[in-house]
Amino acid sequence: MKWMALMMVAGTAIFAAGCGSEQEKQKPGTTASGGEESVSLVLNWFPEMEHGGFYAAQVNDLYKKAGLDVTIVPGGVDVPVVALVATGRNQFGVANADDLIMGRAEGADLVALFAPMQDSPRVIMVHEASGIRTLSDLKDMTLAMGIGSGFGAFVQKKYPLENVTIVPYPGSISVFLENKDFAQQAYSISEPFVAKKNGGDPHNIFVSEYGYNPYTSLLVVSRDYLEKNRDTVRRMVKASLEGWDLYMKDPTRTNEHINKQNPEMGMDILAFGVGEMQGLVYTADAKASGLGTMTEARWTQMVSVMEEVNLIKKGAVNPRECFTTEFLGAPR
Repeated sequence: MKWMALMMVAGTAIFAAGCGSEQEKQKPGTTASGGEESVSLVLNWFPEMEHGGFYAAQVNDLYKKAGLDVTIVPGGVDVPVVALVATGRNQFGVANADDLIMGRAEGADLVALFAPMQDSPRVIMVHEASGIRTLSDLKDMTLAMGIGSGFGAFVQKKYPLENVTIVPYPGSISVFLENKDFAQQAYSISEPFVAKKNGGDPHNIFVSEYGYNPYTSLLVVSRDYLEKNRDTVRRMVKASLEGWDLYMKDPTRTNEHINKQNPEMGMDILAFGVGEMQGLVYTADAKASGLGTMTEARWTQMVSVMEEVNLIKKGAVNPRECFTTEFLGAPR
């Protein structure tokens, strides 16, 4: 999919959203009734704990204190965050590093501003009773993964998957609960909790431990918007980071808000998710350099892995252009 196709995808999403949507109300640089600058932030999935810091900044008026009126636009299945932000439909977005890299390879000049989750929560969820403990052990089963996903391509390219039938991700754990020979993609912070709550025996195989470890829940912006609105971006980053710090320490109020936005996310699973996220957010890098930190070495490694499994053409993406630490401190 080239740049023109990205434009078409974004246009389709805009049309589907409808003229009266919250997205339509937000225009960059406009002023809200309270005098704040209006911007929008589009999520890469339905409201969940991986977006918690952004909601915390909204719920606790951190954006308002920064002079911003931020509309958070829920995502969902196939919401094209990269295209929506790259084409200016939304000023900010939430995306994972591999999606940003693929977007850049296709001509979308997006830049990551900070990375809340240093390690990816992406897992392959198998049954404990299966005895499967590594990706190399996956055989004689059905495996549900997003067709065309980056991590899916990585798993298929790097591991034998003997007698494994790949099927599309079903969007729920119902088949997993019914079929002992079924494995599926999941986030460690959500689906395994639901599976166990419903009598299942989930075991997580973290894809990050095998070399596919994209920064997760990145705050992203187009380079064009960044260059023209540096002060707005600075305030957005500062307030969002404060929101993430608050969320990780005291998530209850924010989780109540997320639950209202997405009732499928009960307070129990939200609390579990925040607990699981502690180790993904506060890694050694984050403890040493601060919440949200990013390094050129990590971006280079991710680009190299994606080149290796033919997700992008070699040399198509310059890792240094994928991110900026301007609003966090000195580049690393």
